[in-house]
Amino acid sequence: MSSAPPTAVPTAAPEAADPARAAALATERILADTLHGTARGVVVDSPPGAGKSTLVVRAARELAAAGRRLMVVAQTNAQVDDLVDRLAQADPGLPLGRLHSSDPHPYDPVLDTRPGVVKSAKVAELATLPVVVSTAAKWAWVKDAGPWEHAIVDEAYQMRSDALLAVGRLFERALFVGDPGQLDPFAVVGSEQWAGLSYDPAGSAVTTLLAHNPGLPQHRLPVSWRLPHSAAGLVSAAFYPYTPFRSGTGPGERRLSLTRGAGPAESAADRVLETAAESGWGLLELPARPTPRTDPEAVAALAGLVHRLLERGATAYSERAPGGTAVGPARIAVGTAHRDQAAAVRAALAARGVRGVTVDTANRLQGMEFDVTFVLHPLSGRPDATAFHLETGRLCVLASRHRHACVVVARAGIPELLDEYPSAEPVRLGEAIRFPDGWEAHQAVLSHLAGHAVRV
Repeated sequence: MSSAPPTAVPTAAPEAADPARAAALATERILADTLHGTARGVVVDSPPGAGKSTLVVRAARELAAAGRRLMVVAQTNAQVDDLVDRLAQADPGLPLGRLHSSDPHPYDPVLDTRPGVVKSAKVAELATLPVVVSTAAKWAWVKDAGPWEHAIVDEAYQMRSDALLAVGRLFERALFVGDPGQLDPFAVVGSEQWAGLSYDPAGSAVTTLLAHNPGLPQHRLPVSWRLPHSAAGLVSAAFYPYTPFRSGTGPGERRLSLTRGAGPAESAADRVLETAAESGWGLLELPARPTPRTDPEAVAALAGLVHRLLERGATAYSERAPGGTAVGPARIAVGTAHRDQAAAVRAALAARGVRGVTVDTANRLQGMEFDVTFVLHPLSGRPDATAFHLETGRLCVLASRHRHACVVVARAGIPELLDEYPSAEPVRLGEAIRFPDGWEAHQAVLSHLAGHAVRV
């Protein structure tokens, strides 16, 4: 979760009443600063589903059209391949370079179908192209090339500041785009000795950048096109207090219908699915008790909910599909905090004959979008509330992947656990206060879910 203090809040110009107009105005201001401003960097905060990738593609095309040599930095190979594919589709005539590693199968084979994309492990073979895209890890090894006139850093909040230091020598100006509500960058070594310092290498690239350059232009995308009206208010208030946003849709513009009835023996699973279909949220609350991490009852409940949703024939109505479209396994996800929990849910789904549902941890679900999501609450059945399970970004990712409805499975007693949990995190001089903290965000979400709870 972003730890930027109030002085680092993006300044927001008055927004239009129409969400599309508000988003368009924000994009025009961002592009004006990027193309015509004098600052060496521009920072854009993007909430879930706000069109971050669309902005990156448009900015890349306009920079290339203006004759600016551009390098694009993403954090994973999947992100790089997705961006290159989007650019190739949006502008087939734009020559693109995909800088990759020397590993076997280093890029998505779909790029071989894009005639304008040149793939190479050597930057010298791509340096004359108007746009070159690669991961931060690959760019860090580039020598005797550049500097590029401009860079776009995608998913900048997922990038550690040491990675930015390694690639910063390659460009003159940059556009940084990312989601401040997602998980903090991952580090394999302890970084406590740098905590509180402005150059903490484990801090996000954006946090460190703004600590040293507080005057950089900062913008935000004000509309989420993913989250429905029923979810945007909660997610914005709980996780984005400094960069609020709204949904691109209004009340009732998206509907989830269960086309087949529950029958006379309506179960708790049926009731919570109906609650979620009507309100956008559901909480299946199991009896309070401490459990192993792979709580068998919670795992069975998650698998049962997914199976029952498919049995009930869910249909999603939205601005994309006003006539409705069936919610199949590919449009459903289950999110957990730990990999062993995800593995247990996959096995339980397989035992029920359910295939094609995405089941993974919050870390790996970042950036993904589904019609309906099911979440195993990070604190369910736990005897304590550790910093890992309280991390604001983890809950934010789990609660913001859906277009129609989100159902949470949890043991009762989490609010009491939060009330009893004493914060033992040390306070370090110079370290920005994290707001909202995990305790506050979890309480806000649980308070909202209490109105949509079905107790077993």
